[in-house]
Amino acid sequence: MKVTEKQAVVVDESVKNKAEAMLSAALSKKAYNPILLRLAGITPLTDYFLIVSARSNRQAKAIAEAMLERAHVEGYSPVSSEGMTQAKWILLDLGDVIVHVFHEPVREFYDLEGLWRDAPRESFSEAIQKEIDAADSLSPDDDDDDY
Repeated sequence: MKVTEKQAVVVDESVKNKAEAMLSAALSKKAYNPILLRLAGITPLTDYFLIVSARSNRQAKAIAEAMLERAHVEGYSPVSSEGMTQAKWILLDLGDVIVHVFHEPVREFYDLEGLWRDAPRESFSEAIQKEIDAADSLSPDDDDDDY
């Protein structure tokens, strides 16, 4: 049977809250250019992809570590994590949220947003959007010693 109309997919709001908690942790380590893709109804793999960028491999690792710490505090059990050693592309699988932390040139090369272009981009809550806007207003540091 061929489906001709897209059906509305309802995602548990707590899952989006999980993604935003991870983003908040990432922003605390100066992650930038976040995007949240809703994959529910498109693939059984996960409900959301959260994608963020880092200015260096060292920063990418610090971002991922902050997210794992936040996951532990919130009681989220990561299924797996990959890429922490080289830290060019770190994947944190939290089940219904999969986080991708990219060193920016690697993000551009793999272009997940392009590969998943049919996935709707979700807006963030007002509180998270304020954090994003505040982070965007800061100029990037050349020195990444605080990561």
